[in-house]
Amino acid sequence: MKIPPLRQYGKVAFLVTAAAVVATFLYISTGLMRDLSAQERVRMEIWADATRQIIRSATADAAAPVDIDFLLRIIESNTTIPVLLTDTDANILQYRNFELPEPVDTLNPIALSPTNSAYLQAKYEELRETPNVIVIDSESAPRQYLYYEDSILLKRLSLYPYVVIGVMLAFVFVVYFAVLSTKRAEQNKVWVGLSKETAHQLGTPISSLMAWMELLPEMGVDHATVSEMNKDVNRLSTIASRFSKIGSVPQMSAADVNSIVGNAATYMASRISGRIKLSTDLYDSPLPVMACPPLFEWVMENLIKNAVDAMAGAGSIDIVTGADRGMAYIEVTDTGKGIARKNFKSVFNAGFTTKKRGWGLGLTLAKRIINQYHRGNIFVKSSTPGHGSTFRIEIPLAQ
Repeated sequence: MKIPPLRQYGKVAFLVTAAAVVATFLYISTGLMRDLSAQERVRMEIWADATRQIIRSATADAAAPVDIDFLLRIIESNTTIPVLLTDTDANILQYRNFELPEPVDTLNPIALSPTNSAYLQAKYEELRETPNVIVIDSESAPRQYLYYEDSILLKRLSLYPYVVIGVMLAFVFVVYFAVLSTKRAEQNKVWVGLSKETAHQLGTPISSLMAWMELLPEMGVDHATVSEMNKDVNRLSTIASRFSKIGSVPQMSAADVNSIVGNAATYMASRISGRIKLSTDLYDSPLPVMACPPLFEWVMENLIKNAVDAMAGAGSIDIVTGADRGMAYIEVTDTGKGIARKNFKSVFNAGFTTKKRGWGLGLTLAKRIINQYHRGNIFVKSSTPGHGSTFRIEIPLAQ
C-alpha cells in the first residue's frame, strides 16, 4: 500500500520550499561576500597606488610635489586586511595585519625573528597561488608585488551563511518531525479508540455464543466438535480482550518462550490448510522472559498467518527457538514468495501490504508489541524472492 498522493505531495512541497529558502539565502549571502571581496580589492588598489606614489616621491625627478602624510594615512588606515609587499626577488619589504607567532620588536619591526620570518615566507608561498596580487610598477624603481588575504571580518562573514543555514536546517527538521509526531499521536488516538470500540462491540455476540455453546451438547452435537468450537469462542474472547487493552500498558509476568510459541503453533496448526506443514523445534531448556503472553501469542499467530498467506495455501513453516548472548530468539521460516531486500524495513510500516485485502497493520502492531512492551526486536533476518523468508524475534532473557 502506497502513501496517499496528497500526503506525499505535502511532504515534498514542504521539503522543496525549505530547500528553496536555504538556496535563496545562500545565493544572497554569496553575492554579499563577493561584493565585499570586490570592495577589499578596490581598497588594496588604493593602497598599492599610495605605495606607488611614495616610491615616486623618493626619486629626484618627481613630476610634482606629493603629500606624503596623506599617503601614509592611506597605508596606515588598513588595520584589517593582511598585506605582504615583496620585490621581484621574493624579499618581504613590508607586512601588515598578520598574527605572527612571536611578538615583534616595536623598536625595530622590520627585524624579524626566524619563526616570524618563516611564518611570513609560508604566507607568501600560499598567497602566490591566489589571484589576490597587485603589481606595483614605477619608472624609476624596481617592480614590487602587493599580496593580500581576505580580512578577518570577511572570513568570519563567509562562515556566517553556513551557520545560519545549519540553524535553518535544524529548525526545518525539528518542525518536520514535530508535525510527523503530532500526526502519529493523532493516528494512535484514532486506533486506540477504534480498538476499544471493536472490543466493546464484540462483547455482546461473544457472550451469546458462549451461552449457545452450553446448549449444543444437549442438542446432540458431537463433543469433539463442541470442544473445537469452544476453543474458537475462547479465542474470540481473548482477541476482544487484546483490543480492549490497546493504548494501555500491558501486565508483564514471568513466562517461558517455548510455552508461548508452542501454544500459538498448536492453535494455528488445526486452522490452516492441510497442505501446509507447520513444525516447531523448541529449545531443549526453558527460555524464561518477562512477557505478556496474550500479546506475544498474537504476534506469533500474526507471523504464522502472514507465512500462510505468502505460500498461497501450500508449503512449510518452521519455527525455531533458542538463546544467544542473553537473548531468547524465535525464528519463523516459510517457503513463500519472499520479500525484496528494499522492503525489509518497510514491511513494518503502517499501511504497507502486498495483499489485495488488509490494512497492513499486523506487522506494525507486532513490532510495537515486541519493541515497546518486551524491550526486544523483530526484523526480517533473510528472504529470497520466490523461495521464502525468515522473521526473527529477540527479547531479553529474565535474570
